[in-house]
Amino acid sequence: MTRTVPPQSDADRVMAEHTGPGGRFEIVEEEVLGTRMRVIKNRTRAVGDLLTDAEAWGDRDYIVTLDRRISFAEQVASARALAAALSEQYGIGQGDRVAILSANNPEWVTAFWASQALGAITVGLNGWWVPREVEYGLRHSTPAVVIVDAKRAAVLADVDTADAHVLTVEDDVPRLISAFAGRTPPPADIQEDDPSVILFTSGTTGRPKGVLHSHRNLLAVVDHHRLIDVKIAAHAGRRPDPASPSDLRYLLTSPLFHIASLHNLVVPRLATGSTVVMHQGAFDVDAVLTLVERERVTNWGAVPTMASRLLEHDGLEKYDLSSLTTFALASAPSSVAFKDRLRERIPFARHAISDSYGLTECSTAIAVAGPADLARHPGTLGRPIMTVELEIRGPDGIRVPDGEEGEVCTRSPFVMIRYWNDAEATSRAITADRWLRTGDHGAVEDGVLRLTGRRSDLILRGGENIYPTEIEQALDEHPAVTECAVIGVQHSDLGQEVAAVIVTAPGAAVTDDELRDFAAARLSYFKVPTRWRFTTGPLPRNATGKLIRTKIIA
Repeated sequence: MTRTVPPQSDADRVMAEHTGPGGRFEIVEEEVLGTRMRVIKNRTRAVGDLLTDAEAWGDRDYIVTLDRRISFAEQVASARALAAALSEQYGIGQGDRVAILSANNPEWVTAFWASQALGAITVGLNGWWVPREVEYGLRHSTPAVVIVDAKRAAVLADVDTADAHVLTVEDDVPRLISAFAGRTPPPADIQEDDPSVILFTSGTTGRPKGVLHSHRNLLAVVDHHRLIDVKIAAHAGRRPDPASPSDLRYLLTSPLFHIASLHNLVVPRLATGSTVVMHQGAFDVDAVLTLVERERVTNWGAVPTMASRLLEHDGLEKYDLSSLTTFALASAPSSVAFKDRLRERIPFARHAISDSYGLTECSTAIAVAGPADLARHPGTLGRPIMTVELEIRGPDGIRVPDGEEGEVCTRSPFVMIRYWNDAEATSRAITADRWLRTGDHGAVEDGVLRLTGRRSDLILRGGENIYPTEIEQALDEHPAVTECAVIGVQHSDLGQEVAAVIVTAPGAAVTDDELRDFAAARLSYFKVPTRWRFTTGPLPRNATGKLIRTKIIA
């Protein structure tokens, strides 16, 4: 009988073979931006070079939507044609910005690869922004070209686009690809620490910052995912071969202007020969599961709000979801109780849930917890991924002992170059020796990361530091609570008191006294909310599912 899950020692041996001396992913120490850190020795140096490598995958599916199939060969040809058009007709070259303001579609992906082929900087603008926010993003990044879909073109009518050329997804992009078919863009002399992409932070506590990622950053993410594929093969009892195309099929449901979809899905899957199954339009459970069934999707990275919709949906049993082997929760916190509900009610989630911790500034996850990790350490977020250094530091910037809480700090080849045109914010976030101060607080115990919350969310009650996440996860265990948010509100004596906004489950009846007693059995007295508000409407969240606490009214 074929062994499907090798002993951990076997998987460890395979990983050591690939990352050790002489291995495909040999890890060495080199200087990066003036600081020594761990990197993959044998690596690609320019993102655009992945297009040439992808020619080997030929007619295999790269992007699949409800009504389109685009092979790797077609994607490479289209990207090169559009790159030639951008160069010859609009003068785009190395370092110029090409902004994309659009819903998810294959043209978004083509525009990304075209700009990378030229050594230009792709600017992913938030497709949910209103005109004022769009104008800020354009003014901040000063693109030479803006590629926009029809819906966002209407938004641009009320925006000063300065001297940028505006090209439409529906008309201009296909026209240019057709007109320049067979042409190749001029070569670009790219160094791996040159800028590649600008994506914007969530902006939940202020104006979004433009995070500038280098070619090194994105290509380090690619190697991270290549190594994950090796690990998956090893655990399945197969001999890993990074040079062969992967048969994994990944569902894309998050916006392309976010690292979860762009850096950690679209980019690495071009390199690994895997298929990206792209859902378009607003999230709809039936539409998404229809794609999963039809395309035999194996991997899905979802934000918790999407997973919550699955819990609320009747009729999951009518879909064949047996192909799904990995169900990753990311981009926003999710409680132990929430994960347990997923395992109880959704068959494919039973042994497939993984979780991770990352942020835009880091290009990918800092730490990852697989199903076995979550079983051993519920409520944690796993161990640092390859080449990542992780420290918990106190207010003085000194590392604290294991088990003590402090600010999560990290250093790796994944960390951004800087914030675009914001030296002050960069100096606050990145130390002289390239450690990123995340602004999140947590602890490391037995090598495993546990988060407690963001420093900016901290509630100061009578001298006690209170992080909302702990309280929210405790309240989330109550069956009447669909979701909740905890914030600090002014108090004349204590400075702040703890307030909770509760979204109740359909048909559920619960009182503040009942929830107060429920919380008191699980939390210290000073963490128990003293003010309550109940609602049936959803909490305000951004495009990646994170709570916008500034819009929550207690």
